[in-house]
Amino acid sequence: MASKKYSAKAAEKIGEVMHEFKEGTLKSSSGKEVTDRKQAVAIAISEAREHGLKVPPEKKKTKK
Repeated sequence: MASKKYSAKAAEKIGEVMHEFKEGTLKSSSGKEVTDRKQAVAIAISEAREHGLKVPPEKKKTKK
């Protein structure tokens, strides 16, 4: 099974956002500083999608 891949530009954008997170300058939409790594990743992927970069689709959640 082939793995889904991010485009080089998307990976670069995600790297930039994660760098902001590590520096402590990443803000959420409400203006508060982001302190959770998972939230930072979500923001990075969201920004990449907004710019029209190639990002794999979200995983679909299944009910058990």
